[in-house]
Amino acid sequence: MFRILYHTKYIICLFFIIFSFYETKAENIQNELTRYLDKIIENKEEFTEQKDNKINDLKRLKNISDISLQQKYEINMKIYSEYKSYILDSAIFFLKENLEIAKNLDNKYLYTQTSLSLAEIYSFFGWFLECEEIINSTDRSVFDNKLLSQYYKVCLRVYMNYNALHFNSKYANLQTIYRDSLISVLDTTSYDYKLNYAFKNLNSQNVEKSKKILIELMETVEPDSPSYAMITYALSAVYNITNDKELKKKYLTLSAIADLKNAIKENASFQALAFICYEEGDIERAFNYTQSAIEDAVFGDIQVRAATQSKFYSIINTAYKEKEEKAKMKIFICFIIAGILSVTLIILLLFISRQIKKVSIIKEELFQANEKLSLLNNQLSLNNSKLLESNYVKEQYIAQFFDLCSDYINKMEEFRKSLYKTAMNRQIDELIKRLRSTASFEYEIEELYRHFDTIFLNIYPTFVEDLNSLLEKEEQIHPKSDGLLTKELRIYALLRLGISDSSKIASFLRCSMSTVYNYRTKMRNKSLVAREDFEKHVMMIGENNDYNKQINL
Repeated sequence: MFRILYHTKYIICLFFIIFSFYETKAENIQNELTRYLDKIIENKEEFTEQKDNKINDLKRLKNISDISLQQKYEINMKIYSEYKSYILDSAIFFLKENLEIAKNLDNKYLYTQTSLSLAEIYSFFGWFLECEEIINSTDRSVFDNKLLSQYYKVCLRVYMNYNALHFNSKYANLQTIYRDSLISVLDTTSYDYKLNYAFKNLNSQNVEKSKKILIELMETVEPDSPSYAMITYALSAVYNITNDKELKKKYLTLSAIADLKNAIKENASFQALAFICYEEGDIERAFNYTQSAIEDAVFGDIQVRAATQSKFYSIINTAYKEKEEKAKMKIFICFIIAGILSVTLIILLLFISRQIKKVSIIKEELFQANEKLSLLNNQLSLNNSKLLESNYVKEQYIAQFFDLCSDYINKMEEFRKSLYKTAMNRQIDELIKRLRSTASFEYEIEELYRHFDTIFLNIYPTFVEDLNSLLEKEEQIHPKSDGLLTKELRIYALLRLGISDSSKIASFLRCSMSTVYNYRTKMRNKSLVAREDFEKHVMMIGENNDYNKQINL
């Protein structure tokens, strides 16, 4: 007997440990969801902007030329669908436009479809006389199954909104009648059928069946979609009946998050969440949720929601102000205590401040010295880099210069011997012909330019691409097919080497100074950067290229 009691004690302890673990885990999940909802509320303008962009994209479709009235009608219905739970005035505008289109098309079906949608929107304004007038005047001769289901759905919505304002059993009964009628004409596999069937079971207190339908339905829709918001709200109603407050709060939070992400201004989740927070003593969050819900209702001009939420808002607002007053009193007491402590600290700080000032002066001087030293080091590093580059360029050109000079001396000696031989043979005509010809001279000039281009591009391999990046695309310059530079590119190659005197450039390229000046002006006019800075940018080409890296190594 004692052994049984001994083991039972441990079983009970284990049970409580497991229960507390799951309870803590569920509480943590709810806290995460609540914090996420608070963050979403702070950034709800972002989702409103996304909604506006989506609507504007649809509106632009109407500007397509040769669009038919039928196509315009369909676009308007898509725009209306976006405005339906967003801004009611705009939804009405596009529905009325579609009424005119339906008249022009002489299409009674489209006219009836639009009229029923208009009645549904009117119910959110509280215009129930107008709703009944539209419903009673509906031409049922054009009804097919789709239009009949819309008719029942609109009637259901009208009396739901009517009952939300007036709480009359008559309207509650009408809701039941029209939901039953709607269920009777819907496809049993459709989302609307399952959702309404779940509500029917919920109203009949058949909670388990309703819960099963809703959980299965939730797995078929995208998370954070409008349908997801509706299903989670319905599940919160299920757990309200079973008195499971944690799950009720969880699904209301999920519903509110989905409503915010879809910029749905016609929502009921926030009011229910605010009431739960109020009961839990979280007055600040209850106030924020209620205020957000009223802001949404006013934004969308959804008078039914604004009216129902304003009743609760006064209670929350009073509690919030009382909490604020208590908080102010606590702050005032804390302020007095802080004042006393501050006076004591000031006396101590006055003594310490003198020492701190001395230390700060020394630190400032050290900081300035370090700044100057760092600046000098950077300047020295830059100068060293430029010097290394300059030395590298000089080494490359000096080596090539000696080779060219030696080559030209040999060629001149061969040319002199050839002329001497011709003169000794008294071939005067041949001698004059060779002295008059410039072909050899022009060939040597081309060879000189070819050597210059090869050496320069070896030092600055990305020069052409970097120079073109400074020019407009259509004005970019590309080398000849043989890989040699154009005259314009040679001018700026010489500039990159530090030869900025136009007369020296003209002498090397064997052209006039005006030609060099015109080329330089023309290039500056094509520049993507400021004209006066163009040549400065050219001078910086290749400062960080691979050759500099090799030099640094």
